[in-house]
Amino acid sequence: MNRLVAGPPEPGHRLRVVRLDGEETVALPELWAMAGRVAAALADRGLRRGDRIGIVSRNCLEWLLLDLAALRLGLVTAGFEAGSVKPGRELAEDYDLRLVFTDEPGGEPGVLSIGEVRALAGGVSEPDLPPVTYGPGDVTTLKFTSGSTGRPKGLGATAGSIDSSLRAVQRMFAHGEGDDLFVFLPLSLLQQRYWVYSALVFGHDVTVGTYEAAFVALARTRPTVVMGVPAFFETAARQIRAKARTRPLAEAARAVFGDRIRYLWTGSAPASAAVLEFFGEAGLPLYEGYGLNETCIVTKNHPGAHRVGSVGKVLAGKEVLIDEHGVVSVRSDFPVNTAYAYAAPGESQRVFGADGVVRTGDLGRFDEDGFLYILGRADDVIVLDNAKKVVVRPIEEHLRTSHAIEECVVVSADRAHLVAVVSPAGEPDEAAIAAQLAATNAAFGRDEQIRKVVIARPFSVAGETLTSQFKPRRNRILELYRAEIVDNRGGIHAG
Repeated sequence: MNRLVAGPPEPGHRLRVVRLDGEETVALPELWAMAGRVAAALADRGLRRGDRIGIVSRNCLEWLLLDLAALRLGLVTAGFEAGSVKPGRELAEDYDLRLVFTDEPGGEPGVLSIGEVRALAGGVSEPDLPPVTYGPGDVTTLKFTSGSTGRPKGLGATAGSIDSSLRAVQRMFAHGEGDDLFVFLPLSLLQQRYWVYSALVFGHDVTVGTYEAAFVALARTRPTVVMGVPAFFETAARQIRAKARTRPLAEAARAVFGDRIRYLWTGSAPASAAVLEFFGEAGLPLYEGYGLNETCIVTKNHPGAHRVGSVGKVLAGKEVLIDEHGVVSVRSDFPVNTAYAYAAPGESQRVFGADGVVRTGDLGRFDEDGFLYILGRADDVIVLDNAKKVVVRPIEEHLRTSHAIEECVVVSADRAHLVAVVSPAGEPDEAAIAAQLAATNAAFGRDEQIRKVVIARPFSVAGETLTSQFKPRRNRILELYRAEIVDNRGGIHAG
């Protein structure tokens, strides 16, 4: 981080921001200069080191200018997913924000249109900003969980944790000349901004889009690396399969992703082995990793160490501990933090140990070569009334191998029977879903049998059945479909 704020990047690389209606390109030295002018304007408004600004907006150039300006001044950025909160005085008071920038209509005091940032970035003079340096424990941003229940927890992310992650990734993947990293998840997720920081420090191109524009942007921008969640790659796999009906698989893959892909990156939710293997066969290696908001990146598959089904080996600066119940904890040389800034009483003590260890709540194991496998969530283990424990993740992964099933969760409302709530891929194909139900039951034991399938409305972020990282909100889905789950008459029943 100190290298990023110390001076402009070397010329020769650029940021591209892609929308459905077009794109704009800014050379990285100019991006750095524009951010400096925004920083000067914020300083003129009286903002000083340690002050917080909030950003409630879809991905755009102005988002990045504000974030980089905050780093240049030593401010703390609090990014909120567009549509998840109301940008106003209450938000500012809740999170001690000096200013809030938004792309939503407003007008309350202290709430500014993000469109004004472009004017702040104008001009040609280089502002005289006070020098800023960061220690490992200095907080640069507030990041928020997108968990399955309750109000998001707020966590201050330290410069040391960001530096440690960027160094580890650079050692594995050596991003540099000729690379163009494409990201499209919300910039409110800190890891999406990592790749902009990486471009400024290590010297490569970066393209920022939106989820809606992702596939349009891929063909137009021809990136070398694509960062996405498993749900995105499952959608991409369906597009490739459709194109592969009339051409070779590798050619179909290039038609979707462009012809320059070096590798694909996924994490944030479990990726199925079938999807990982499919992309390998298509000539586009897809590397899965593991990490949490509270830990940053912990493990990662990469060209030097890759095993399908695992989440990779542990990164330098991290230590993974697995207790006698199989629950994973993580110790970091440079922790993200040691407590939440905003959370319900007792939540910090539940997650963060006194020695800085983070209790993840995930179940895991190592193989003999040091690859970590995540088996599911400890709280996703269903304890049946016969005392048998069922880990639902493998069952859900098996169900998702069907072309008819986009996403699913396995639940039990009565602790006696398992029910799968399925988000269909397109129009519900009941025959295909019934066939997959039979195949999945045949692959698992007596206590892991699914009694029936409930076909749900497609899971979505807007419908509050997916998180912003497209992970199912299990408890919310159970709440929404409880009546159908307990009704013995409806649904698709096992034969």
